[in-house]
Formats: sequence, C-alpha cells, structure tokens
Amino acid sequence: MRKDENIPTDEKLQKVLAREGVGSRREMERVIAAGRVSVNGQQAKLGDRVKHTDTVTVDGRRIKLQAPQSNPIRVILYNKPEGEICSRSDPEGRPTVYEKLPELKGERWISVGRLDFNTSGLLLFTNNGDLANKLMHPSSMIDREYLVRIQGQVDDDMKQRLRDGVMLEDGTAKFSDIQDGSGEGSNRWFYCVVMEGRNREVRRLWESQGVKVSRLKRVRYGNIFIPSHVRVGQWIELNHKEMSELCVTAGVQPPRPSPSSRQKDMDRDRHLKRLRSKGPRRKK
Repeated sequence: MRKDENIPTDEKLQKVLAREGVGSRREMERVIAAGRVSVNGQQAKLGDRVKHTDTVTVDGRRIKLQAPQSNPIRVILYNKPEGEICSRSDPEGRPTVYEKLPELKGERWISVGRLDFNTSGLLLFTNNGDLANKLMHPSSMIDREYLVRIQGQVDDDMKQRLRDGVMLEDGTAKFSDIQDGSGEGSNRWFYCVVMEGRNREVRRLWESQGVKVSRLKRVRYGNIFIPSHVRVGQWIELNHKEMSELCVTAGVQPPRPSPSSRQKDMDRDRHLKRLRSKGPRRKK
C-alpha cells in the first residue's frame, strides 16, 4: 500500500477551511450557513465536501487549499519584542511578527493567538490550521502563564478576588493561579495564569482592581516555555518530541517520526548553535 492511499481525496468544507487557518470548524459552519462561502463559483452549503483542487472563496477571497496531510506539521516559537503587531501587515507601517519568521514554500505561518503591541514573550506559529485552532479553543483548557509588573498596592484580598473571578465587559474572567515574583512596594512582579486567550485579558483583570500593568510578558503556553537561549526577536522550531507533546495537549494526532522530521531536528540543533554563538547582547 502506498503511504498516501489512506488519505481522503475529499473532506468536509468546514474542516478544510479550519485547517487552512480561516477559523475554527464551528466558526466555519456559521460562515457557510450564512452563505459567505462558494465552491467552484456556487454558493456552498453545510455538508459539502471539497478537494484541494477546488476553488473555494470566503467573502470573495480565494482560499488556497493544500492537499490533506501533504505537508508535515511544523511549530515554531518566537520570542516577541514589544513594539511589533501580530497582523501580517500594518497600514501604519509598524513592524509585524511575521517579518522575522522563516519562509515557507506554498504554505503560511498561522499565529496561535496574539500578543498586544506592548506585550512581549512567547508566541507560537504553526503551518497547520487545525492544530492552531485547537490550541486556541477554550475547550482545550490550555493555560497561558504571564510575568507582569504591577504599579500599585497588591494585597492578598486583591489576589483572591482575581482568583475567584471578576466581571469584565465581556463576562467573568479570573486567574487560575497568581504567584509572587520579585520587587517590593508599589512596583512588584507576579506570575499569573489564564485559561483563555481573550483580548487584553491579563491587563484588564489587573486594571479592574485599580492597579496599572507596566510590563507584560508571556512565558509559557501549555507545556512550552521560552528557552533561556532564545533572546527577544529570535525564533526556534520545536523538535519532534516537543511538537508531539503539544499535539497531544491540543487533542491532535501527533505526527510519526520520519526522515524529514529527523532532518528538521538536526537543522534546529544547528540553528540553536548559531543563536548561542552570538552570545549575550552588549548594552549600548
């Protein structure tokens, strides 16, 4: 049997759109039901199946379809600096996170969530839309850990309120954990964990208590931490073991080791050596 004989030639439309990073399957079902998707010039309906050779548009925009499982799953970790946006382009000319990422042939990097312009730290990218959507979906219950510097007085009662939950404009939100970091008085650092990826959620939670967030950095996403050798503005590709663990966390079938994955791990090791060889940055 050829290795691709068990790959279906057609798949459900919403599944294909989710894999291409257009949105989650449920979102795509709503978009299809609203009549915003066409296949080969005809309005699509729920239940339609498509091949990667079909012409699919969403709101008039052509979606380039990849053959199912034609490309191995890849995930990279980027240590985002402050002052970059998470869009592919910006009318104001501000730098974007995509400018420093490695190029893909016939594919594109899909961001696993976003970080604000003034937020730094761990940002994951993958070439697999299904994995990206499952990593972001609230049902996956994947925690995100942040290091935050607070200006203002923080006491035990405030921390307990934030653990119990406070009402924001888009519903109740809370930290699943808060731990003291460093600093004293009105300029202290804390580690805090959320289970969702709402817009500016960490900042809004703290600000609901009358204190100000002066620095914010994401340090962990699920089981993935920022390695100490990956400096701000640098990226690294996850090796096969890390990526497989991430897939299991998201409920996605992890890929099997292959000659190409072993080659990528060797390429990653060489990339790591280059990063380490640059040494620490000199202060200006």
